[in-house]
Amino acid sequence: MNFRRGRSSDVPEINLIPFIDVLLVIIIFLMLTTTYAKFSGLEINLPTADASKQNEPPNEVSVSVTPSGQVLVNKTPLDAVSVQAISAALRRAAGDAKDPVIVINADAKATHQSVVDIMQAAQAAGYPRISFATQSPR
Repeated sequence: MNFRRGRSSDVPEINLIPFIDVLLVIIIFLMLTTTYAKFSGLEINLPTADASKQNEPPNEVSVSVTPSGQVLVNKTPLDAVSVQAISAALRRAAGDAKDPVIVINADAKATHQSVVDIMQAAQAAGYPRISFATQSPR
């Protein structure tokens, strides 16, 4: 039995309309979810000067903390590690320096409490500028 006797065979077609619809949806999705950052720069020509570099020592007080919890102020070990003792040592190390920067060099294995004690001592001594020294990974 041949039911297709009088019919010609249809050539298969690829319908592109669903493909285009899917591509438009993807493009709209990417446009909505992409963040655009505008980096603008200001071109400035800075003035030059022939001034000599000042040979003033930096206005810093270095505080180191060892893994065992010992505190060193400008490489001088402290007998007591209380907040009051550290604060007094910071005042002695700063001397007459105006608004020194306290640089904390804490070992990676030092306790968090010892670093917090140094920060409290700096605040008690009236030195609000604190910086932490780190090293870059190799």
